[in-house]
Amino acid sequence: MAKMRPQLSSLFCVLTVIAVVCQCHVAAAATPYRLGVGRADCTGPPVEIGFMGYGEFSQRGQGIHLRQYARAFIFEDEQRSRVVFVSADAGMMGHAVKRDVLNLLKARYGVLYRFENVVLSGSHSHSVPSGFLMSYLYDIASLGFVPQNFDALVEGITLAIVRAHESMREGRVFLSETTINEANINRSPSAYENNPRWEREQYHDYTDKKLVQLRLVDGNGQLFGAINWFAVHPTSMNKTNRYLSSDNVGYASVLLELNRNDVRVPGRGEFVGAFASTNLGDASPNIMGPKCEKTGLACDMLTSSCPAGAGACIASGPGKDMFESTKIIGTRLYDAAAKLLTAQGGQEVTGPIKFAHQFIDMTEQKVPYVNPTTGQKEIVHGCYPAMGYSFGAGTTDGPGAFDFRQATLTDSSFWNTARDILAEPTPEDKKCQAPKPILIASGRAKFSYEVQPKIVPTQILLVGDFAIAAVPAEFTTMSGRRLRAAVRQSWAETTGKEITVVVAGLSNMYTSYVATPEEYAIQRYEGASTLYGPHTLTIYLEQFRKLMRAIALDEQLTPGPMPPFQDDKQITLSTGVVFDGHPFGWYFGDCKVQPKDTPYHRGDTVRVMFVAGNPRNNLMHERTYFTVERLRPAFEETNSVDHGDNRDVWEVIATDANWETKFKWHRRSTLFAYSDIELEWEVTDQVDPGTYRIQHFGYWRYILGGIFPYNGTTRNFFVE
Repeated sequence: MAKMRPQLSSLFCVLTVIAVVCQCHVAAAATPYRLGVGRADCTGPPVEIGFMGYGEFSQRGQGIHLRQYARAFIFEDEQRSRVVFVSADAGMMGHAVKRDVLNLLKARYGVLYRFENVVLSGSHSHSVPSGFLMSYLYDIASLGFVPQNFDALVEGITLAIVRAHESMREGRVFLSETTINEANINRSPSAYENNPRWEREQYHDYTDKKLVQLRLVDGNGQLFGAINWFAVHPTSMNKTNRYLSSDNVGYASVLLELNRNDVRVPGRGEFVGAFASTNLGDASPNIMGPKCEKTGLACDMLTSSCPAGAGACIASGPGKDMFESTKIIGTRLYDAAAKLLTAQGGQEVTGPIKFAHQFIDMTEQKVPYVNPTTGQKEIVHGCYPAMGYSFGAGTTDGPGAFDFRQATLTDSSFWNTARDILAEPTPEDKKCQAPKPILIASGRAKFSYEVQPKIVPTQILLVGDFAIAAVPAEFTTMSGRRLRAAVRQSWAETTGKEITVVVAGLSNMYTSYVATPEEYAIQRYEGASTLYGPHTLTIYLEQFRKLMRAIALDEQLTPGPMPPFQDDKQITLSTGVVFDGHPFGWYFGDCKVQPKDTPYHRGDTVRVMFVAGNPRNNLMHERTYFTVERLRPAFEETNSVDHGDNRDVWEVIATDANWETKFKWHRRSTLFAYSDIELEWEVTDQVDPGTYRIQHFGYWRYILGGIFPYNGTTRNFFVE
């Protein structure tokens, strides 16, 4: 071969180097993650079951405003290391729910999905059924365990993960952030202000205003999934609500999925978008702030109390009622997330997928702590679980009963006597929990099963340079900030690299709140509900540092003690459906109240009523209790309906999962088990003129056994 000229030889070398660099870059880009998304209906029994959140015994379901969904996301790297994150429209998550979900997945996929690599997180809506946690105190509002609700969550979450598994494809992950103002306030500012000044000065706001978004994009650049974390309580729907609802974050998910999938009915389409819980412990959506119920004047900031005769101290807003407030807050969340998705910017998440998980007994933990007052290092430990007096006061989102006040630091002989009937705290308990006066010594109760857990799960999922710290409680704003900082610091000290951390709240198990030691000292609701004493957060910080070090160093942690099996000890006082009846001359599905004869217009509400069976006879998962349908003439062009021939067709434009509909159940006779279902549909600005009808679907239970389907249809009505 002829010798190259010097210039060509140099050029050849340069091109060779460039080619090698480009090949390396292409190789890195050619090994994307494998990603999957899935969504499934997990709606619980919508009637006769107490809701989880406010602890209000009278708050029992009477219908549906928004259905519950589980949204699953799977991430896998080139080494086949895989993690799963699920956000479910549930009050929180229970250990037994996760255990049974994993058992169902094991029967299908072997040991692919385990405690270690799966996180189940509850959105924390306070308007969904209770009775699935298998802890006495948490299931008390539903009069004990509710098997139907438990099964609905297990089956819905499992189906969502199965769908995510079956949809896996090559893709890339991007991380974006944005700020949302006017969507949350701190409902315990006096406790927050007890945190060190130097620490508070690092942050501009009393709550986290940042929305963090993971965006999933396939190999063709097609967006098909997103997880959004924003710190806000789903308590826009207050404790007077009786209709099952996923609240503000659930509505934000519905809006995002309807928009990205270009559909009109929730639960349909490939794109899956979740708004998951994070450190929302003291973050309220009721941004008009607390006022005295009868006077409209400001409450006492420390105790959240009002003068005699002024009523309860209740926060509200920003709408004129809870429905409008839910819509406003949900829309603000949706708008922020949608803008991030449209911008398609952000930082690409790269790197291996890892995870760490460990159960720990909080009552046995001993960790180092530097006393901020003395500067001395000491060893602190966890306490037996207990709730303080301020727990009884409730919050400004949902005040409690009797004469309890927040920030209570003293006890009373009357309530102590009542407390000791259930369980009497030991002198050690009182010392350990101080300055909390103990109202419920749940850790000492001699009940047939746990009143509140002692063994808790701790877990981190690492997707490249993004970490999800899954916590089994509601962390306050500052607790979450400290946890994120601890995880980042542990990673940096071990690897020398930076990482983004998000707190995934109410994950895998529920153990009430986690306040900072300084907030705990004030004993507002969040501090009084911090189960394991003033150093609950201190224990978690040390444990999550340990988890992060284990991930960085590829160390294998011991599983820790498994929470006790308590399924066979559950008490169920809520009765099932015995039978359904109907009045003489009527039958199930007969329409008792028809639409009006004159046309409806935009802004009107259509109301109809049917003779019905009990909705608990069938939860209609992946289906609906009713449909609003428009008669689409054959000559109308559409891409959404395949006529098959030239004929008119009824097109479903709304179900019981849509915001603009409400399904209301009325018990007409307890003795004869008569009931009606009232259906409402708001004619929105997006509704086309035409001919409409409403169909109702249900099941009735025969007194001698058997459940049978029925349906009914209104006469046609018109929208102009």
